[in-house]
Amino acid sequence: MQKRFFLSEDEIPTQWYNIQADMVNKPMPPLNPVTKQPLKPEDLFPIFSQEVSRQELDMEHAWIDIPQEVREMYTYYRSTPLVRAYGLEKALGTPAHIYFKNESVSPVGSHKLNSALAQAYYCKKEGVTNITTETGAGQWGCALSYAAKVFGLEAAVYQVKISYNQKPYRRSIMQTYGAQVTPSPSMSTKAGRKILTDEPNNPGSLGTAISEAIELAMSTPNCKYTLGSVLSHVTLHQTIIGLEAEKQMQKAGEYPDIVIGCFGGGSNFGGIAFPFMRHNILEGKKTRFIAAEPASCPKLTKGVFQYDFGDVAGYTPLLPMYTLGHNFMPANIHAGGLRYHGAGVIVSQLLKDNLMEAVDVQQLESFDAGLLFAKAEGIIPAPESCHAIAAAVREANKCKESGEEKVILFNLSGHGLIDMSAYDQYLSGSLQNFIVTDEMVNDNLQKLEKFV
Repeated sequence: MQKRFFLSEDEIPTQWYNIQADMVNKPMPPLNPVTKQPLKPEDLFPIFSQEVSRQELDMEHAWIDIPQEVREMYTYYRSTPLVRAYGLEKALGTPAHIYFKNESVSPVGSHKLNSALAQAYYCKKEGVTNITTETGAGQWGCALSYAAKVFGLEAAVYQVKISYNQKPYRRSIMQTYGAQVTPSPSMSTKAGRKILTDEPNNPGSLGTAISEAIELAMSTPNCKYTLGSVLSHVTLHQTIIGLEAEKQMQKAGEYPDIVIGCFGGGSNFGGIAFPFMRHNILEGKKTRFIAAEPASCPKLTKGVFQYDFGDVAGYTPLLPMYTLGHNFMPANIHAGGLRYHGAGVIVSQLLKDNLMEAVDVQQLESFDAGLLFAKAEGIIPAPESCHAIAAAVREANKCKESGEEKVILFNLSGHGLIDMSAYDQYLSGSLQNFIVTDEMVNDNLQKLEKFV
């Protein structure tokens, strides 16, 4: 019985998949926060590279060529293996067939490199010398720092302060690749100073770090901002995951009934889900797609669909998203990459149209699942990925009750070898759950009405 399925280098996809072209209901346009008019690609040029600005708003082309220079870097670690989780199936006693796409084998230990290489390449091609970004848990920051070094760029990373302190080795990795790393909020930007003046002990959030990174990019000559999730061009680059998985599932002789990804802003969920979702849209297949988010930051399950900023300071365009409000401060959970107030515009529209589902997972349940997976499969998963595993365990247990042999595919977005302090707290019993009520969300959104 075969456990791992690979693609040869010549089988690695040569194009990314742009689901926006195939969606019946296209995502609503991002708006200029001042004029409230829909943005054109050139409106994004001051912040992003020109090519990703065009990709962001492309509603026509379903397939976008992967630049040869980027694809060559992909071959350093792709294809990543598709793995049949026989050990997890046995541990659960389920008739379900469980597969996972192992993105933890990339040089930086997560899926984030798939977009970092593309964004750094486009910046380099356009003559940019410096790039900025934000990072939560540090996986994106590590990926961007490495990609910047590959293409000869200088990188400045604002890492969410709570994660900066919780995960010092992520910071060390970024610095090893040559990046400048600053805990956010900081005193180095106007946005950071305002936040710290109002709340000196603010632990930071992805929305806060985004504000600081954008401000630095806009005030630094020949510098562009790069983003690790949320926006449509990031998810586009991540579809390399699902496109590979589609070919690998064919080698395994199966097709998923359920596809699952953890959810912060949408990059790894969309990356694994969208290539399979196109068959639902175009051919009428009935695969279920489940986004697993933390119960402490439940934008999909408790948020409201409306226009909101992507950052705390209001530097970004207004995005049509499921949101908890851009000033929502998530609890200090260890899945730092999922501590974001809003969902990407594509995922928000797909959820609105009932083409996918969302579930929330408490922190302790996620680590329960992560520990079970580690014992069964030998891989210690990132706290973010534990949410996807927890959702897969739920579905596998339903199959155990019903006797159905459903095929479940989830994305293992990264390993947790630099997150062992979180596992230490879990094993010692000091880790806790965090509750977000509907009343908390409604109160926060009401405070935003004057801003949005």
